[in-house]
Amino acid sequence: MKFKFHYAWVILFITFLTILAVQGIRLSFGAFIEPWEKDFNMDRGTISLISTLSFIVYGLSQPLIGKLVDRFGVRVILSFSTLLVGISIFLCNWATSPWQLFILYGIIVSLGVGGASNVAASVAVTNWFTKKRGLAFGIMEAGFGAGQLILVPASLFLISMYDWQMTVISLGVFLILFVFPIGLLFLRNKPADKNLKPIGGNHFDEEKEDQHSLEKSKPSFWPILKKRHFWFLLLPFFICGYTTTGLMDTHLIPFAQLCGFTPTEIGTAVSLLAAFNIIGTLISGVIADKWSNRKFLTYLYIGRTLTLILLAIFISNLEFLTFFVNNPSLLIIFAISFGVVDFATVAPTQMLATQFFNRQLLGLMLGWLFFSHQLGSALGAYLPGLLFNITGNYNMAFYSAIILLIGAALMCFMLPEPEKVKKEPNLSTNQITS
Repeated sequence: MKFKFHYAWVILFITFLTILAVQGIRLSFGAFIEPWEKDFNMDRGTISLISTLSFIVYGLSQPLIGKLVDRFGVRVILSFSTLLVGISIFLCNWATSPWQLFILYGIIVSLGVGGASNVAASVAVTNWFTKKRGLAFGIMEAGFGAGQLILVPASLFLISMYDWQMTVISLGVFLILFVFPIGLLFLRNKPADKNLKPIGGNHFDEEKEDQHSLEKSKPSFWPILKKRHFWFLLLPFFICGYTTTGLMDTHLIPFAQLCGFTPTEIGTAVSLLAAFNIIGTLISGVIADKWSNRKFLTYLYIGRTLTLILLAIFISNLEFLTFFVNNPSLLIIFAISFGVVDFATVAPTQMLATQFFNRQLLGLMLGWLFFSHQLGSALGAYLPGLLFNITGNYNMAFYSAIILLIGAALMCFMLPEPEKVKKEPNLSTNQITS
């Protein structure tokens, strides 16, 4: 029996590459904190405010991006968002004062990052994969880890070898001349654009929804706001953003520098966190296809809580902190353990969203979902910087993250199973779209 290659894998590769490039650049923000502090005479709280503004703009853009994806398709949104990030990050080279960084990075870069994000990529996966969707989500999400693995150390290297200006020029050229043309040339919105069906064929329920959407008016989002599973999916994802892209991806590098770890030790820890992030997201995608995503999310948030408790113990007093710094292998152990559960929550969250909600609302629903994530990221980026200015350490930031993660695990545990939600008569397509 001959193997027949499906174009869905090309779509998945391009979304992976786009996420790797654009989100990898966003995740490199921590590498620029020290040089920007020196060159622009800003304290860490102000630098964190740039990151916070970035997350807010990114988050606020997500519902709009969801609507734009539903209207114009994945190809246009992903490709031109990548181009916008490339141009604006390139222009950061000429920034001479903090307000220019706030505009270029905090606003313009972030609008592009919001377009080249999980929302458009998740719609692409949903359109092209009926079977193996969890695996596809895991591979797509691994782009975040791959970007962190490749572009964060690359940014640190370029900054140390040259300067931050040469680094942003290099990153901008990479997006403009390499990633953008590939997306524009090869991305397609739906399998029908290539006279194909998605992998696994059209699901019966999805065919029914597509037919129904042609006969009825546009679906309404408001009835969903009354559902418990909407909020118990949204709020844990807010906490996810607070503890990962907010707290850890923004402040891990300056935290490790504060402790006294060497650049080599920090670079190794960040690289291993990213590598195990990739492993964790890939495994997560496979599990999401085969097991209860409600239970899986609960265990993932518990696991992330335990990793931060480990770190909190290390910094709880001077004796433990000294032991921590004198044994860099402990930083490596933390990085690996956190990496495994870092972005692993995204695939099961996305799977639950596709199972809970009407397909015609998927772009908008994912937009709100990732809006909550970025709002959490904004708080997680700013609050630790503010607390650092007040206390001189990151202790309170880590303690707050532990408390929030316990709450996230409890909410996920209380989520209903998707099969039970589909059986509820008030969630039928007729009522949602009325």
